[in-house]
Amino acid sequence: MTWLEYFNLFMQCGPFIILIGLGFFVGSAVERAHFKRLRTKEKQLLTIPLTDLKTQPPGVIGGGAVLVSGSVVVASDYFKTIAASLRKLIGGEIRSFERLMERGRREAICRMMQQAHHMNAIAVINLRIETSSIGRMSRNPSPMVEVIAYGTAVLPARQSS
Repeated sequence: MTWLEYFNLFMQCGPFIILIGLGFFVGSAVERAHFKRLRTKEKQLLTIPLTDLKTQPPGVIGGGAVLVSGSVVVASDYFKTIAASLRKLIGGEIRSFERLMERGRREAICRMMQQAHHMNAIAVINLRIETSSIGRMSRNPSPMVEVIAYGTAVLPARQSS
């Protein structure tokens, strides 16, 4: 092959390869930044006990309760979608989608806990998480996941009236 043929081949495949590489690096940077923000939010909300049990944690005596919720829709980038499509061919775990679900779950819980914090809740009990895949309902090939976290915020006795 001559250099002109190599150049023509690059001009045909190059933009695709560049976009895939850009998607990988930008998508990874966005994901890392999101996980960093989540760690910061979670540290700020550690003062409120959280449980999936239907009863209050030991030592927590509340005077009232109210429903709190948090929801988020997280989309996968094209690089992860392509990588997952290739992984489906050979089978096995699709780690990129596992991370997508983890981001959605943690973000929804943080939003729920922030709502409880604004209500001055002393605990959140009966945590439940629901998920829904919404990316395949449209013509958009990129998967999106909706995660809703909800629970019961236990309010101090003075706020129950």
